[in-house]
Amino acid sequence: MFKGRRLLTTAMATTYLVAGMVAGNLAAQDAYPSRPVRLLAGVGAGGAPDVVGRLAGQWLSERLGQAFVIENRPGAGGNIATEAVVRAQPDGYTLLIVAPSSAINATLYDKLSFNFIRDIAPVASLLTSPEVLLVHPSVRANSLAELIALAKADPGKLNMASAGNGSGPHLSGVQLMMMSGTTFTHVPYRSGSQALMDVIAGRVELTFVASGFGVEHVRAGTVRALGVTTAGRSGLMPDVPAIGETLRDYESGTWFGLGAPRETPVAIIEKLNSEINAILADPKVKARIAELDGAALPGPPAAFAKMIADETERKRKIIKAAGIKLE
Repeated sequence: MFKGRRLLTTAMATTYLVAGMVAGNLAAQDAYPSRPVRLLAGVGAGGAPDVVGRLAGQWLSERLGQAFVIENRPGAGGNIATEAVVRAQPDGYTLLIVAPSSAINATLYDKLSFNFIRDIAPVASLLTSPEVLLVHPSVRANSLAELIALAKADPGKLNMASAGNGSGPHLSGVQLMMMSGTTFTHVPYRSGSQALMDVIAGRVELTFVASGFGVEHVRAGTVRALGVTTAGRSGLMPDVPAIGETLRDYESGTWFGLGAPRETPVAIIEKLNSEINAILADPKVKARIAELDGAALPGPPAAFAKMIADETERKRKIIKAAGIKLE
């Protein structure tokens, strides 16, 4: 009899405990955010993750009534910002702007204090956009096929600028070389804007940049666009072919999202994901993203997790096949 009462009492206590945890979790979700939220970007002001992060922060601030403030933590290819988020309290008040470097660094860096896929919880994907292959007007190529022919005729003569060794634009160029059997001489810079400026000045012949940043220079005639890296054509440069139209199955590009420390409550992640998906469905937001030559990328956290895992493996294969190492 007493044993039965003890079992009943234990069962009731467990029920109340679980109910209390659920209620507490829902309360935390309803109350969140109750103070400003930091969005850490692993680049300086003006870089693509910074621009996207500021837009996302503005949209979330307007929708949730709290400030979502960008904090720039450049350095180590974005690893400094990632490590800061990994070490932050998992309370939803420190988030990471996730970019392609997050997938690249898992292979590029031999020793990291974190495992991105394990230690960063995917919150939501934001958008995807192409890179564009640009050449100086002096380059005697008006198409990708002509550029490939030039490169094959004199391997290594053409110089390819990039945002740095192992950066997304560098890997886009490496993928092009691997698939076309060509060789460019890689010239790494500290940023994509510096690389682009030297192509415009004619000091190097070609580079890959985010299409939204390159389109004005294409329209001004200071560079020539030979291809975009996504499977489809650019919304801002519809006359520029996709590289995949010449090199079958070639596809690369830029994408962004939000991540959080791994122990962040599921209720907070789900709330942020729901709010972001609602934001991305807004026609005005879609139009603003289109101005960056991007496309909204709504979806659940699980879909973003799969995308990160797939991109990490794809970049790993390119880095390993090309033997890319940090200098």
